[in-house]
Amino acid sequence: MQTKPFKYVFRLQYLGIRYHGWQVQKGLKTIQGTLEKTFRFVLKHEDFNILGSSRTDTGVSCLYGAFELLLSHEINPEEYIATLNESLPSDIKILSAAQSTYAFNIIQDVACKSYGYYFAYGEKPHPLYAGSVAYAGLKIDLNIMQEGAALFEGRHDFRRFCTQGKNTDDFVRNIIHSKIETPPENHFFLPEKNVKVFRIIGEGFLMHQVRRMTATLFQLGKGDITLADLKYALQSQEKTPFCGKAPANGLILEKVVFKDNLF
Repeated sequence: MQTKPFKYVFRLQYLGIRYHGWQVQKGLKTIQGTLEKTFRFVLKHEDFNILGSSRTDTGVSCLYGAFELLLSHEINPEEYIATLNESLPSDIKILSAAQSTYAFNIIQDVACKSYGYYFAYGEKPHPLYAGSVAYAGLKIDLNIMQEGAALFEGRHDFRRFCTQGKNTDDFVRNIIHSKIETPPENHFFLPEKNVKVFRIIGEGFLMHQVRRMTATLFQLGKGDITLADLKYALQSQEKTPFCGKAPANGLILEKVVFKDNLF
């Protein structure tokens, strides 16, 4: 019998620069760890579990993520939103909450994830924007970067565009959307000019995949590599990463979409 049969999906957003990623790590400040500490205070007990839909890296932010709260008793989750937000640090915000079904799985029922890597170019922006925008350099060719981004679309072996873990042997991922775009005007956390976003949507991603793909596009835009080099790397069976990692501060998990548009 399931000891915690009541499941609730919470939507949240956070600024990741002060945190060592999502997952709990001993002695380090993380998003999950901060949420668990806050729920212990608000619920006044420790009989719960929190599961995230995505494990963001150190320094990565989120606009519309999700996590699941498992409890042994029933609650009205909406009644807790205000209290949770008052108790959480100012860089984490709960957006909504709803009860899910027993069959729902916060990880397996993800249909796709959308990431945006926000970067400025040309004159360097004010340092206060650095929490959510990376700096790509004074001169960068956006047109060839767009061509390079298009090469990532489709089903590919991304072994040279990730950090390979010990238990990783499947490097094939399906990329639904990969483009350099102009950010929406309502993104107030961005500079007013010379800002683009590398938006990538897929069913799932490997460790550091988006950051390594972004670093590849930056090198392409600066003329350090060619489109032919990128095409070769996508077909290569070598194990060494093709490029380094772009800084974490520009990466934002924009949205997690569940199957059947649940939650």
